[in-house]
Amino acid sequence: MPRVRRCRQPGCHAMVNFPNHYCKQHYEHEAEYLASRERWARSHDKHYTHKYNTVTRNRDDTKRQQYNFYRTRQWSHLRQQVLERDHYLCDYCKVQGVITPAKTVDHIRPLELFFNDGASMENLSVICSSCHNLKTKWEQRYYGSGKGNTPTGNKPVDDIKAISRMMRS
Repeated sequence: MPRVRRCRQPGCHAMVNFPNHYCKQHYEHEAEYLASRERWARSHDKHYTHKYNTVTRNRDDTKRQQYNFYRTRQWSHLRQQVLERDHYLCDYCKVQGVITPAKTVDHIRPLELFFNDGASMENLSVICSSCHNLKTKWEQRYYGSGKGNTPTGNKPVDDIKAISRMMRS
């Protein structure tokens, strides 16, 4: 007797033969489902994770120190204090007059270039994911931070209003 399972389409109770996941009626979803499973397996592969950690995350001693800083009790306490101080709202959106909930705490001056300011409450702000992406791109252009970039030597900008205006222009 062949092995069968239920179709993965919600609400469909048709039985399909292994190795398929969808019945004939919903077969167009099969390729998309297999691709998503492959992406998940690749991201959870030990070899891939090891390569990412050695090539990107811990590429030198300073990056290793930065990564280890984020795993300390000091950072978790600082992060919680900043989130409570800013009421879990994105500081960069507030400057634009928009209220956006956020759970990410970001360094105003990038930790990569200003490591001594890493544990300073004045250098931390709450940021949403869309602003964080914009700010990261801006930091790469302005400061020269990130993998493969060379530091530009520009003076640090501490004003969130100025940073918000520059990263959106």
